[in-house]
Amino acid sequence: MKRVGIDVGGTNTDAVLIDGEIVIATTKTFTTADITSGVKTALAKVIANAGDAAEGVEAVMIGTTHYTNAVVERRNLGRAAAVRVSLPASASLIPFCDWPADLAEEVNGGTYLVHGGHEYDGRALVPMDEQEVAEAARAIRRDGVNAVAISATFSPLTSECETRAAEIVRNEHPDAHVTLSSSLGRIGLLERENVALMNAALIGLASEITHAFSDAVSGSGLDAALFITQNDGTVARAELARDFPVFSFASGPTNSMRGAALLTGRKDAMVCDVGGTTADVGCLINGFPREANNVVEVGGVRTLFRMPDLLSIAIGGGTIVTDSAETIGPESVGYRLGHEAIVFGGTTLTCTDIAVAAGLLDVGDKSLVKTLDKPLVSKALATIHARLAEAVDRMKTDASSVPLLAVGGGAMLIPETMPGISEVVHVEHEAVANAVGAAIAQVSGETDRIYRGISREEAILKAKESAIENAIDAGADKDTIQIIEVEDLPLSYLPGQAIRARVRVVGEAVSAS
Repeated sequence: MKRVGIDVGGTNTDAVLIDGEIVIATTKTFTTADITSGVKTALAKVIANAGDAAEGVEAVMIGTTHYTNAVVERRNLGRAAAVRVSLPASASLIPFCDWPADLAEEVNGGTYLVHGGHEYDGRALVPMDEQEVAEAARAIRRDGVNAVAISATFSPLTSECETRAAEIVRNEHPDAHVTLSSSLGRIGLLERENVALMNAALIGLASEITHAFSDAVSGSGLDAALFITQNDGTVARAELARDFPVFSFASGPTNSMRGAALLTGRKDAMVCDVGGTTADVGCLINGFPREANNVVEVGGVRTLFRMPDLLSIAIGGGTIVTDSAETIGPESVGYRLGHEAIVFGGTTLTCTDIAVAAGLLDVGDKSLVKTLDKPLVSKALATIHARLAEAVDRMKTDASSVPLLAVGGGAMLIPETMPGISEVVHVEHEAVANAVGAAIAQVSGETDRIYRGISREEAILKAKESAIENAIDAGADKDTIQIIEVEDLPLSYLPGQAIRARVRVVGEAVSAS
């Protein structure tokens, strides 16, 4: 199956065309300020580079930084109303209470607490007050807010209140797009609610981006299905991904890790992806990124949902180096690298200039960095190596030596030896590993819920059926679906032989035809 993978980074937009697991053509272009035009350029270039081999492309997978940038930079966000079904509990901590003030001011479209919700054991806290929900929905409509995030106490255990509240909101406010916290997050009301609010605030942007990407694909002449990469190393149909933009947070590093696994043939290893703006370090387990089990902050907001376990540091090709090399980062020239770096005729000393001066990289005009002091270059490289080695060591979970897969456009900055690393592995196409990871991504489906009153075997079977159904909805070919992860945990503190079952499946993406 021929696919095009595109990954948008803070500095570069990379694209590859693959046939099966063979890389046919690649390209690397600078990311544009509006991002979308850079995607169009990269798509056009990789098709041109592939020539006749571009015939028969069946899918285009795109990984984007649009949504992360929107939250971090506080732009292109919509207003979102919070409806929390929880009273009489949780009244002391209202929605948005732990958000940075500037972000809360940008997003807060009203907060509404209503009676209802459940206890930790699944019992109703109090009956949900449907009239209160209806009144909240009418107020939201009057305020002109069209994005609503609904949360309820312990909704991951039972989503009855959220589901019913959503029905009422849609009935009273037909133009509203509703996000349920139970479809995104885990136990932990505030963190789960925060994810739902972020998702709701990004819905408008997600619709615009999905439409723009669809236009880019159709304008390229390809008759291909469009998929958006997710932060667990998989993809989802553009139509589904549009409704859950938060699942694209940190999809770039996960794409790189998946690409590294394919290019090196290693499924269990540490990965260091040095891009233009940051270096991201993670761990591959059976070919997929290790998931974070703790609270993850996004734009200063605490969240608890599916996210890769990553450590990002401000080391990349565009990272600014002071004249004395005393300070490296965190500032970066980003996508302006092609104009501002010294080797490209600019005046800003960057890590790319250091790499060229040290003979590690051949880009731009090498003569422009000949005047750099050798001690300065050596000092800068030593600092970069030390910071990367420290980051890798922090992400290791045991003292044994493991291989490190070096990928990204700045992979040449990674030292060849590190404490606790058995070998540093470089491969062809490592500079576009992120796009390779996007291109090979499979479609996933997951279920994580609690079952009562049935046997362990029945609970796991139901979870498998649900996960497979979710994968098909996300765009997986049902004949290729495989179960890759099954977990079950008896919950003795809940009545009715409660069992928590978590199942994850993956399958190949269906083609446009």
